[in-house]
Amino acid sequence: MTAPIRIGNCSGFYGDRLSAMREMLEGGELDVLTGDYLAELTMLILGKDQLKDPALGYARTFVRQLEDCLGLALERGVRIVANAGGLNPAGLADKVREVAAGLGLDPQVAHVEGDDVRHLAGDLGLDHALTANAYFGGFGIAAALSAGADVVVTGRVTDASLVVGPAVAHHGWSATSYDELAGAVVAGHVIECGTQATGGNFSGFLDLPRRDRPLGFPVAEVAADGSSTITKHPGTGGAVTLDTVTAQLVYEIQSTRYLGPDVTVQLDAVRLEQAGEDRVRISGAVGEAPPEQLKVCVNELGGWRNSVELVLTGLEVGAKAQWVREQLGPRLTATDVVWSDVTPPPPDADTEEAASALLRCTVKDATPDPVGRAFTSAVVELALGSYPGFTMTGPPAPATPYGVYRAAFVDRAHVTHTVVHADGRREVVADPDHVVAPAEAPGARPSPYPARPDVLTRRLPLGTFVHARSGDKGGDANIGLWVAHDGVDPATYDVRVQWLFKMMSPRGIPMLLPEAADLDVDVWLLPHLGAVNVVVHGLLGEGVAASTRFDPQAKGLGEWLRSRVVSIEDSLL
Repeated sequence: MTAPIRIGNCSGFYGDRLSAMREMLEGGELDVLTGDYLAELTMLILGKDQLKDPALGYARTFVRQLEDCLGLALERGVRIVANAGGLNPAGLADKVREVAAGLGLDPQVAHVEGDDVRHLAGDLGLDHALTANAYFGGFGIAAALSAGADVVVTGRVTDASLVVGPAVAHHGWSATSYDELAGAVVAGHVIECGTQATGGNFSGFLDLPRRDRPLGFPVAEVAADGSSTITKHPGTGGAVTLDTVTAQLVYEIQSTRYLGPDVTVQLDAVRLEQAGEDRVRISGAVGEAPPEQLKVCVNELGGWRNSVELVLTGLEVGAKAQWVREQLGPRLTATDVVWSDVTPPPPDADTEEAASALLRCTVKDATPDPVGRAFTSAVVELALGSYPGFTMTGPPAPATPYGVYRAAFVDRAHVTHTVVHADGRREVVADPDHVVAPAEAPGARPSPYPARPDVLTRRLPLGTFVHARSGDKGGDANIGLWVAHDGVDPATYDVRVQWLFKMMSPRGIPMLLPEAADLDVDVWLLPHLGAVNVVVHGLLGEGVAASTRFDPQAKGLGEWLRSRVVSIEDSLL
């Protein structure tokens, strides 16, 4: 049996900490260093880059990191795998070779391509798509590494595939090693967002150690049976605990079954164990055949948008907001006008800022004119003729284009998953022999935690002993909630989990999240994690780039939910 492979992460998004690649290479032993640079919004950003220059379309910060660190990686024998290729993996591979030559280095550079499906525009209804990319799995990466690549750059692979590929190459798994692949997907999902696995964006941050230094990036030690241990380099900030790992594990999932191009993971089978300081073992992952189609990330140019924020101070805030809306409304010609709600400030505030509220007006249109100068001039012209204290948080801005995200699906036979090796040889990655149509897939298993009668006695925030992590999936908002592992005895922990499962019912969600009252809500139970996953369909409209919400990526949605006051039985406290 092969030894575990040690896979680190140095990027959770395009714009993450630039020094992380060097920190990871210098901080401890690694076999492979991965970087996740892509998100639905990132593909739109890269698409706009290519409109200006077709030679672009990749994450340029990755190039800067390699200029600094490629020699160190080769010296230490650490192979680099990143999806920074975005819309142009071949162009990035050439750029990496150019950088290497300038440094006097000669690494073996391979890339994975074929995910761009804009040529299928007619079949998929993508006539107006700016970008359209199928999500590939990890076997193309594995083929490149097995052929000796030192650096592998890809286009749109799933985030977890950056870990799956190296694990497949190292352990020699086949396409039907479902449980092993499922374990690698889980490990990849935990470390894909960088420091979110070590305490970043973590609702339990107050108890997080070593907050006086940058949070360490995570490492997954993936064993031959697919189990893994999540850790980080010694001395780095943050921690790896049951709660920090759970936070990432329940992040942006859609149900208890996590569909990927290589395997479908039964998340409700996963178990966690604290295996030492900053070491959490993940085991029990169960896999089954992947779906017969591949998901496609589609971005379209949706139109133009603009917004202003008006400051309302002191008394009669509601009346001030009403008057300026009545004044400005008739002058707005945009097809979509959205006003924010206004919450009056507290009385007798000690500072002017505390005595103020914000009124935001956002406009959208298919053309730039109605949301450009015509909009901002109408606002500015009210400066001396509207409510007392009229001011804005910033100067007027020009109209900006926005994109619309949607998911599509394509048959695997229509996409060619291709590896271009360092020597120029092209290799097509075969589709798995066994796939499952979504309609044939088994449903989620029932929870082993039955509801029990209780007596609710105290009104406290949901976050009294419940953590949360939230985010976006296209137009849907996703919230993971779980009972904190805070040293409570096992019996109390189990009862708290039962209580959480009862509290987070589809019928009860609208009471906690009034904004979801008219939306479809799915609630999935993850008993082994003491967790609930909530999907609020349509809360974010047409996706982050088009959303007019205060929090367009739903990053703070979980924290709002934790702040909601609920009834908790006294014995649970």
